[in-house]
Amino acid sequence: MSKFDVIEYLMSKHIHNFDSKMDFYKFFGEAPKKYKRYEIPKRTSGTRTIAQPIRELKDYQRALVEIFQGHFPIHDSSMAYVKGKDIKRNAEIHSQNTYFLKMDFTDFFNSLTPKLLWKACERAGIEFDWFEKELIEKTIFWKPSKYSNKLVLSIGAPSSPFISNFIMYSFDDEIARYCQEKDITYTRYADDITFSTNIPNLLFTLPDLVREVLIKLYGNAIKINHLKTVFSSKKHNRHVTGITITNSGDLSIGRVKKRYIKHLVHQYVEGKISLEDLNYLRGYLGFIKYVEPNFLTTLEQKYTQTVIQKIRLGS
Repeated sequence: MSKFDVIEYLMSKHIHNFDSKMDFYKFFGEAPKKYKRYEIPKRTSGTRTIAQPIRELKDYQRALVEIFQGHFPIHDSSMAYVKGKDIKRNAEIHSQNTYFLKMDFTDFFNSLTPKLLWKACERAGIEFDWFEKELIEKTIFWKPSKYSNKLVLSIGAPSSPFISNFIMYSFDDEIARYCQEKDITYTRYADDITFSTNIPNLLFTLPDLVREVLIKLYGNAIKINHLKTVFSSKKHNRHVTGITITNSGDLSIGRVKKRYIKHLVHQYVEGKISLEDLNYLRGYLGFIKYVEPNFLTTLEQKYTQTVIQKIRLGS
């Protein structure tokens, strides 16, 4: 990228009307503080911190992603935030294999810092001058603590998914090449890593390999959540990014979730469902139609198409 390409590109977008160039630079100097922070409950326990940038900063983050997309490589094994890929496709890739290993990164987005971004650029042969680096850092990284100058990616910024995939490119590439040699299928969906194979006992050495590659590429910045490292096979439930893979290789939402959905539909029919549960059910029926349409047909046969349609319309 040529000198000042990035800065001139952002200025040409006219996202915000600044009175002067000085005001333009001042906006980005203060950008890491321009976030609204709030907590949402996790699926299991605790909360997850979401930091959303103000509207103008979001627009500048999207503009940076536009210019970076032609230069920053994303690996084929990366399944999240990539056009044409999603959790269903991620599960399908593993659906015909017997043995599974699932691993998870700890505090993924908040582990990714400007230092890791510039190392990734160096490995990819991408150069920026110091002024561009300063502006890029302030645009896409968040300052979570007023007591520290540390900058990290935030959950809630539109640029974070793309930047995270780029930072992880070297990891994905090294792991994928190893797996290809060993007849192992590998995908990464944001912070969820999945390995699968039809060869018994082949996956047990992979956790050590993953740790070694992480340390080699990122030092101690990105770590594995060991509590979420799970081996499974056809003898046990196999799940990939929230989707169950049956012993016949089909995708399913799983028996427990099916029982819960049937319960909610029954509550709706009885007129006892809460608005919160109705909104959840309404959204989840769309997910069912996408992942396991046969189960939606079963619901329509039991409760009638009219009832299911009313739920989907939010009636």
